[in-house]
Amino acid sequence: MPDVMTLRLIIDDPVPGVRYSLQKDDLPFEPRTAGEGPLAFELPVTVHPDGRLTGPFVRREGAERRFVYIRIGTSAGDHAAAWSRRAKIDIHDIPHALRLPGARLEVHLPGRGKDGSPACATVRPVTAWRPV
Repeated sequence: MPDVMTLRLIIDDPVPGVRYSLQKDDLPFEPRTAGEGPLAFELPVTVHPDGRLTGPFVRREGAERRFVYIRIGTSAGDHAAAWSRRAKIDIHDIPHALRLPGARLEVHLPGRGKDGSPACATVRPVTAWRPV
């Protein structure tokens, strides 16, 4: 029987004034506008006995890759924003030893690209997944 764990995604340096949200079922979920500090999102993920990760926030590519999207700017519902982006956060690479029912894991993410605009496409964590 599958069970649930919680993932916490922390954007360390989001662009202030830009709206961010999780993507749930292909729609923005609980959008919020970034301030001067970090921005965190928590989401439930179903952990199956075989280690697969699923749920309404989880997307997939192929048989193995699982990820979640963070929507940015117009994608997060701010139609006046200068950006329309999504950041793809891989979760298939969470170590199997951490994929435990009831676990709470967090990861820190960069919020900006090299040009200072919101990070997008596949965003690599600045820290490894860790239990909290």
